[in-house]
Amino acid sequence: VGDNMNVLAIRGATTVTSNNKQEILDESAKLIQTIIIENLLDVEDIISMCFTMTSDLDKVYPSVAVREILNICDVPMLNFEEKYIEGSLRMCIRVMMYVNTEKNKSDIRHIYLNNSKNLRTDITKDEL
Repeated sequence: VGDNMNVLAIRGATTVTSNNKQEILDESAKLIQTIIIENLLDVEDIISMCFTMTSDLDKVYPSVAVREILNICDVPMLNFEEKYIEGSLRMCIRVMMYVNTEKNKSDIRHIYLNNSKNLRTDITKDEL
């Protein structure tokens, strides 16, 4: 890591409409691709990713989409089940991506797609 580099975390989430393998893969890939594009990331700067999914999603791991659709195979990834809280958003995929960057925290764009926009109305953008 260079002198001007920071290690920062980027949050993101999306939802699917059903517990369907292809939809989980497609939405997971779209989420990661959007994070990369919106934050002008070089894949080489991604340190790792941690995914969670709600317990109603069990057909495929989100990390499979990163490897097989986006062809990002050299980034360590973990998949977890999100803690269930009564009344919480269902059919949700979340990610925390750690990156090396010259950006500051205030420059980072956290990405919330589909129904997950309701999770963080304080930082979601209407254009996504």
